[in-house]
Amino acid sequence: MLLSRKDDAVHRKSYHHIHNLITIRRGVQFLFLIITLFIGIKFYIFVGQLASGVPVTLDRPPGVEAFLPISALVSLKYFLSTGVINKIHPAGLIIFIMICFTAIVFKKVFCGWICPFGLLSDYLEKLHLYIFGKRIHLPQWLDVPLRGIKYLIAGFFLWSVFVRMPNVDLKQFIQSPYNTFADITMLKFFTNISIVSFFMITILIILSVIMHHFWCRYLCPYGAILGIIGFFSMGKIRRNDGNCIRCGKCEKVCPGVIPIMKEMKINSMECSACLRCVDVCPEKNAIDFSLFSGKIQMNQKKIAIILVAFFTLGITASKLSNRWRNNVPVHAYRQYVLHSKMRYDIPVKISREQMEQMIKIMQKMRKQNIR
Repeated sequence: MLLSRKDDAVHRKSYHHIHNLITIRRGVQFLFLIITLFIGIKFYIFVGQLASGVPVTLDRPPGVEAFLPISALVSLKYFLSTGVINKIHPAGLIIFIMICFTAIVFKKVFCGWICPFGLLSDYLEKLHLYIFGKRIHLPQWLDVPLRGIKYLIAGFFLWSVFVRMPNVDLKQFIQSPYNTFADITMLKFFTNISIVSFFMITILIILSVIMHHFWCRYLCPYGAILGIIGFFSMGKIRRNDGNCIRCGKCEKVCPGVIPIMKEMKINSMECSACLRCVDVCPEKNAIDFSLFSGKIQMNQKKIAIILVAFFTLGITASKLSNRWRNNVPVHAYRQYVLHSKMRYDIPVKISREQMEQMIKIMQKMRKQNIR
């Protein structure tokens, strides 16, 4: 059936609108990915200098602590109990608190807008669709208990930290070498990855191709914690039944596989505020994402601006208040690296001239306040 000129114009306008908005979210994802890669490369060079014995010319990037969620959880319990932000991994706690706050406002927006693994899962989903031609869903009797795994893992960590650990144990853990040098241990996991670990990561990637968003949907405890917080979020997807034509497009694109058409207000713990459902809807005012029971309408432009501004201001305030960098001296890091006999390929595969050039680039970016 041929579309009328009016319908065709609406279709083309809708396509371009969706394309532009998706580009905004993807742009934010790549922005945070670039920042993450910059932090990772800088930390890799920092540890490489420690291991090779050359003078350390780069500061340790505090942002690497974002990848220490257990340490952040312990630090949060210690902060709530004592009011003290520990000096071992202060940036990790600050980042964790900011991420939790975003869940209070925008549900699991961290998963759909910021997390590098969320971005990877999005592209593995594209591969999934390319191979199978459509989404492959597990039957509900299997999907529901599998989703419970991530909540069990998250519950175990929350119970272990907030129930089982008294303040004395919290302080001992925070000051222990295990926690103090957890970032270096994490780096070692990837630079000296074992066959078993490599095999497990490969299996997870394959499963994520077979079943879209496998890690995020079934195993990620971080996402589970944010989902629990997001259940009480001020922001929610709302559907206007009077304007809804029940085409089902919203449910087809939802990465959380949420039955949107069955509810007027979506309060699922799987919602990541990606707004795919809003963007794909062909009817005006049929579905939207809003705060405070529909009083404040949100779109991807607003969410993008708020997220970037929030993290920029939050990190800047932490730096100005001296709550961003830790107090672990460089010689302590060097002693730990040399004692642990960690192997790095920087001195072997990269010449001294190349190393100096990389350091100059990092220092130039630092002067430009690009961290």
